[in-house]
Amino acid sequence: MDTAGELKHVWLRRQLQDLVAATLRPGDALLGERQLEEQFGVSRITVRRAISDLVQDGALVRIKGKGTFVSHGLVRSTLHLASFNEDMRAAGFEPSTRVINASAATPPPAAAEHLALPRGEMAYLVRRLRLANGAPVSVDESWLPPRLLPDLLSKDLTGSLYRILAAAGHPVQHAEQTVEAAAVPEDTAALLDIQPGAPVLLFKRRSFTGQDDPGTPVEYAVSTYRSDRYQVSMRLGLGKE
Repeated sequence: MDTAGELKHVWLRRQLQDLVAATLRPGDALLGERQLEEQFGVSRITVRRAISDLVQDGALVRIKGKGTFVSHGLVRSTLHLASFNEDMRAAGFEPSTRVINASAATPPPAAAEHLALPRGEMAYLVRRLRLANGAPVSVDESWLPPRLLPDLLSKDLTGSLYRILAAAGHPVQHAEQTVEAAAVPEDTAALLDIQPGAPVLLFKRRSFTGQDDPGTPVEYAVSTYRSDRYQVSMRLGLGKE
């Protein structure tokens, strides 16, 4: 092994990157730690360090009880107001959508409050699985007011809800969004192809139309993202005191 002055785990990381690029595809399993030790003549500690680096970089993903696999890719997104499809294409991925449920339903309290719905009034629920290059990235649950979109359920809901809102005369002008860490529930885990209780990113968004402040509420959304396939980045400036 000629490391040319490199640390062993850095050298091994490069070797694993080459191995993945040459012989493996997204979803394929990586060789076990013992096999990697023998093949590259390094210690178990070095193997684990190199794999951890690649997991952190998004090239590999660990699945508890199963092993380490080649990632389908880590989507890096800057915080901005855009549809999922725009976000994925900007990151270099091909987006697609599967509609899980589209119906009139009783909204949860947070959605009803945001949409200013009287107690017991129904809202439209659109729940969708969002994919990048065919791999599940998020489950989006959107609540929308029927009074603004009476024919929503007859639309093609595999595309952008923002475009549907804009075509109906209610373009999203601004939104308030929070992001938090959460443990994924069992039904959502099955859709995202991860273990129940796995860490996910939970986005909660309140969207408005109109130029007035705060504007007319048009959507309340909760999006559950796989934390191993989605990363949020932001650019920060030093504020003045």
